[in-house]
Amino acid sequence: MGTVTVRYFAGARAAAGVDTETCAAGTLAELVDRIVEVHGERLGKVLTACSFLVDGTQTRDRALQLGPGATVDVLPPFAGG
Repeated sequence: MGTVTVRYFAGARAAAGVDTETCAAGTLAELVDRIVEVHGERLGKVLTACSFLVDGTQTRDRALQLGPGATVDVLPPFAGG
């Protein structure tokens, strides 16, 4: 299990209360569990609609292994106009 950087955007940033943080996790599922544990169920609800970029590649596969030093962007749906 390595340390990854988590970057929050839009509604996810508002729910987490931070822009960026580091967290120890081996998979995307572990990361999601840990950040919900830290930031609460408000973030958990937002995460159900989010997609994730892991080192620039979009994924919804929560079983995805995260390498040490990975960057995970948390992206809620964006409204377009």
